[in-house]
Amino acid sequence: MSALARQHNINRKTVSKWRKRATVEDALMGPKTPRSTVLSPEEEATIVAFRRLTLLPLDDYLYALQPTIPHLRRSSLHCCLQRHGISRLTEIRGEAQAKGLQVLPYRLRPHRHCRGAHGRGQTLSLRCHRPHSAPPGRAGKVCYAELHEKAKRATAVSFLRAVIQAFPYRLHTVLTDNGIQFTHRRRDRQAFRNLFDRVCAEHGMEHRLTKIGHPWTNGQVERMNRTLKEATVKLYYYRSHEQLRQHMLSFLLAYNHAKRLKRLRGLTPYEYICREWQREPDRFVHDPTHDTSGLYT
Repeated sequence: MSALARQHNINRKTVSKWRKRATVEDALMGPKTPRSTVLSPEEEATIVAFRRLTLLPLDDYLYALQPTIPHLRRSSLHCCLQRHGISRLTEIRGEAQAKGLQVLPYRLRPHRHCRGAHGRGQTLSLRCHRPHSAPPGRAGKVCYAELHEKAKRATAVSFLRAVIQAFPYRLHTVLTDNGIQFTHRRRDRQAFRNLFDRVCAEHGMEHRLTKIGHPWTNGQVERMNRTLKEATVKLYYYRSHEQLRQHMLSFLLAYNHAKRLKRLRGLTPYEYICREWQREPDRFVHDPTHDTSGLYT
C-alpha cells in the first residue's frame, strides 16, 4: 500500500479506499438520491403529473404552475423534469406511444381540424411603434387585427383610426408595406398626398415604408399573422366570415390579456403596458387599466 502511494504520488488513505471498491470507474460524489432543495415531494409529484397530462412547452408549463407553486422558478422546474427523465416532449410522446396510448398536445384537443370558408378573407394588421429605446408599443407585444374581405384604401384608413383609438399610448411611427392601400405607386408619387399619409400627419405620426421585395423588414407583423392563422383558420372550421371574425377577436382578447410571454418575463402584454404606465404616464393618452378585462378597480 505504501509502495503504491509513493509510485502514484497519492495518499495512503486513497489507495486503501480504491482497493475496497469492486469497480475501477469513478464513483459519484454527489448525493446518493438526488432531490430538490426547493420543491417538496408533493410538489414534484404535481409537476410530473401535470407534465404528462398537458405536454406544454417549458415556459407555458411554468406560467401554468406558478399560481399553484409561487416559489417555482424556470431553473428548478427544468431540473425537476430532468431528474424524472421527462425534460423532452419527444421522450414523453415516445413512452406513451409504446404503451399504446394516443398522445395529443393540449392546445390541439378540439377535433375540428379541417379547411373551412376562409379563402376570401384578409387579415389587415399594422406594426405601430415608437422610435425610442424599449417603448411600450414595441416591447409590449400588444396586438390589434381586423378581418376584411378586401384591403382597400378606405379600409386601411379606417383600420388606422381604429388602431389609434385602441392603443392607450401615443404612436410616433407606422411601418407598412408598399401596397396601394397605404401609398401611391412609384409612378404616382408626385400626385396628391395619399389619404393614409394625411391621417398619419393629422395625428403627428411618421409613415415609413418597407423596402420593396423585402417582406422580412416587417417581420414582426408577418409572424403575428402566422400566429393568428395557426390559432384560427389552420385549426378550426368556420361556416361564415362572421364566425371567423368573432373567434379571432376572442383569440386577440386572450392573447393580450392572458398570454404570458417569455419576452416580457412572464407578463401578459397588457400587464406590461400597465406597468409602463405607472413608470412613465406621460407617454400615454389614457389609463390603460380601463382597457383590461374584468372589473375596473
